Amino acid sequence: MQNNPPAPRWGSDYLASLMRHIGLEYVALNPGASFRGLHDSLVNYLGDEAPRMLTVLHEEHAVAIAHGYAKVTGRPMGAILHANVGLMHGSMAIFDAYCDRVPVLVFGATGPVDTARRRPWIDWLHTSKDQGALVRSFVKWDAEPASLEAARDAVLRARQIATTLPQGPAYVCFDSALQEAPCPDAPTLPVLERYQPPRPPGISDQLARETARILYQARRPVILAGRVSRDEQDWRRRVALAEHCGATVLTDFKVGAAFPTRHPLHGATPGYFMGPDGLAVLREADVILSLDWVDLAGTLRTAFGTDTAPAHVIQASLDQTLHNGFGGEHQGLTGIDTYLMCDPDAYTAQALAALPALGAPRWTPRDIPTTAPAPRDDADGPDGIPLTVFARAISAYLRRNAPACLVRANLGWPGDAHPFEHPLDYLGYDGGAGVGSGPGMSVGSALALKGTDRLPVAVLGDGDFLMGVTAFWTAVRYGIPLLAIIANNRSFFNDEVHQEKVAMVRDRPVENKWIGQRLETPEVDIAAMARAQGAQAWGGIDTLAGLERVLDAAIAEVRAGKVAVIDVRVGREYAPAMANALKRGD
Repeated sequence: MQNNPPAPRWGSDYLASLMRHIGLEYVALNPGASFRGLHDSLVNYLGDEAPRMLTVLHEEHAVAIAHGYAKVTGRPMGAILHANVGLMHGSMAIFDAYCDRVPVLVFGATGPVDTARRRPWIDWLHTSKDQGALVRSFVKWDAEPASLEAARDAVLRARQIATTLPQGPAYVCFDSALQEAPCPDAPTLPVLERYQPPRPPGISDQLARETARILYQARRPVILAGRVSRDEQDWRRRVALAEHCGATVLTDFKVGAAFPTRHPLHGATPGYFMGPDGLAVLREADVILSLDWVDLAGTLRTAFGTDTAPAHVIQASLDQTLHNGFGGEHQGLTGIDTYLMCDPDAYTAQALAALPALGAPRWTPRDIPTTAPAPRDDADGPDGIPLTVFARAISAYLRRNAPACLVRANLGWPGDAHPFEHPLDYLGYDGGAGVGSGPGMSVGSALALKGTDRLPVAVLGDGDFLMGVTAFWTAVRYGIPLLAIIANNRSFFNDEVHQEKVAMVRDRPVENKWIGQRLETPEVDIAAMARAQGAQAWGGIDTLAGLERVLDAAIAEVRAGKVAVIDVRVGREYAPAMANALKRGD
């Protein structure tokens, strides 16, 4: 391994060393001529030095892998996209990372900006005057530097901005001519510590005391734990805050684990939409604290029929700093009584520090139950394993093989099937609510967990798997252990529910809802597609007993460093909260 590579001879040598300098451990890419110089430098100039290059089979996977990696580590990974065409391929994954508020450093390249230096045909197709315009609405910042000095500053700035809260992707595009030009005098690489993101912002101690008093004096306080960190200390602080105030906590399945779901103060089953139990808790609240809750307005509207609540609403979030007019990921506008423009975890720490002066804890900690109901032995259904039985069987194996990380769950996963007792027990959804992100993000999360004792497990829908299956090739190629369990209902079932609603409203045949949705005649051989990527795979599992037999073998393969995929036929159904929400149009 080269600890001190020689002075860079080419512009791309310098760019590669710059990526190493900012601490990137990996860059994922699908090869492209526009960054052929950078590709050469990663291979032949840096050699074994970080960042390690991961080859992917589609540009969307490059960004999705970086997204999944950041969900575990909180640190950015690099994704390199070929010219405008690769950026277009990767744009959905960039949108997901933006909506999920996750740091990803996306590096692009373009044919020579100088038209006199372009090769006929291809360089003209792969050159854009303003390539960043393709994604500018859903990245935090972008740049197209014209010199190595400008590239140095752009990369440093991109890293700083991407990792500043609220986090998100940034895009830097390198002219191919700049990459391939000689580098007689490389710009100096500055001390990285002087280009760090700012510390997470808090609020004044006085305001922290005032809001802590509002929480502590409330009769029925509720905490909505939304987009918060994976840090264990932050997790413990959230628990302590709830216990001191005697607050009921509600969590969201769209984001990672935020509070122990078996804790007596956890008020309702988490879901993609708020279920009846959670709505009942909200309606009884006199104070509601939102810790960067995703779609606060929609949640309150579902509970109260309006975007405001009769309770005193406190919002701790920096998300407003990213809102623009492009899309609606910022969700609806809601009435807030106390708006705290700060990091929700920083606020939790400040409020917790202020509470002892207000009085003793209102709730006494006691043991948290850790058992879960076992799946029924006789619960196989006519069209596959019912989702509740399927999920609880998987949960039993996750707990038996703890510690495990549910890196992804399918849309029908029941929120109460598996307990969350640690911030890495569950990583949440993809941010943008598209289809096809699951495989790539699962591989990225498994990459970040590689070498730890956590078993990475992804439960994916069949449609999600089929759109992103080739991401598993990258996991096999680089020895990234991962267990993927496919909840195969042979349908794009989400839209069956929508078609049912439309048919009912229009008084048309509900029995036609499956047309254009089902993945049948022929059925796709999911296990064969997984084996084609080099994974170990089992298919045609349609009974609980069969699933349990295969899980033992699959987990053993993953513990041995392999990628394992299990195709399981499940019932065509949703968890109740999801089905009710879709039918009422949420």
